[in-house]
Amino acid sequence: MSIRDVASQAGVSVGTVSNVLNRPDIVAASTRNRVLAAISELGFVPNDAARQLRRGRGRTLGLVVLDVANPFFTDVAKGVEDATGAAGMAVIFCNSDGDPAKESRYLDLLEEQRVQGVLITPVDDANERLVRLRERGVLVILLDRRSTRPDVCSVAVDDRLGGELAIRHLAEAGHRRIAFVGGPWRLEQVRDRYHGGLHALREAGLTEEHLRRFETPSPTVAAGRDAASRILGLPRSARATAVFCANDLLALGVLQELTRQQVRVPEDIALVGYDDIDFAAAAAVPLSSVRQPRQRLGQTAARLMLDESNNPDGHQHQQVIFEPELVVRESSQFTRTPH
Repeated sequence: MSIRDVASQAGVSVGTVSNVLNRPDIVAASTRNRVLAAISELGFVPNDAARQLRRGRGRTLGLVVLDVANPFFTDVAKGVEDATGAAGMAVIFCNSDGDPAKESRYLDLLEEQRVQGVLITPVDDANERLVRLRERGVLVILLDRRSTRPDVCSVAVDDRLGGELAIRHLAEAGHRRIAFVGGPWRLEQVRDRYHGGLHALREAGLTEEHLRRFETPSPTVAAGRDAASRILGLPRSARATAVFCANDLLALGVLQELTRQQVRVPEDIALVGYDDIDFAAAAAVPLSSVRQPRQRLGQTAARLMLDESNNPDGHQHQQVIFEPELVVRESSQFTRTPH
């Protein structure tokens, strides 16, 4: 069934049917009702995607995340879907796996689909591909990453503050040998959480030597298990008494390995994660974690994109920064005597 069939049934031009579908306010009520009756009788379904593409953009946006297996990004995606669904839009969900080549392929695909915009946690800090997207009319919003450009909106969390909260908590509990587990190092969030921890140490009168870094190839449970094995392989006199992980998946992997090797948490080694995913509170030893407003991140980024799309002249670019909070649970509730 086509728009021409509707026009023939209603006795009007194709242009009049198009106006009823797209600008009904300019069509006389009697004519509009006749066209709507024809649409109902024929069971005509407007091809919304085609109409939008003829206008130059679709009713979709792209969401590109670093790791779909991480519940943090699942919650962020839920926030994006809540905001866009209310606006009658759909989301194309893409998982870069932290791979620049895979990310680039998805960006090509999204541009081919003529999405209104792309919400992305980029693999690398400087991504010229995103600049070219904007030059071609595709909106770009950085998600869980700060923008260095005043003409690009971003939504992020103060990760340096998050690192400070975690390490300050451990230092105040008497820990003087702390391990930082995180990676890959190219991720801005990992670096910020580490440097925030260093700042907290200096405030406590300690030095960088009190925070030993164990870099991981990925922020996964398996990488956390491997890091814990490396930590436990050190002589007891040099072994960390506390571990701060750059995300909760790493922390859960560390907890698994510590448990396997019969190391008590928190009595032998205290543990703090980051993100406060649902699994953190449900772990065998409830996990202390730095909480991020995951769904609010997604909702805010999507709303900024919708505002820029619907109000290009009046839109004000924003770099929104949320503050994290430390949630203390059993995994770090143990006070040591500093030595």
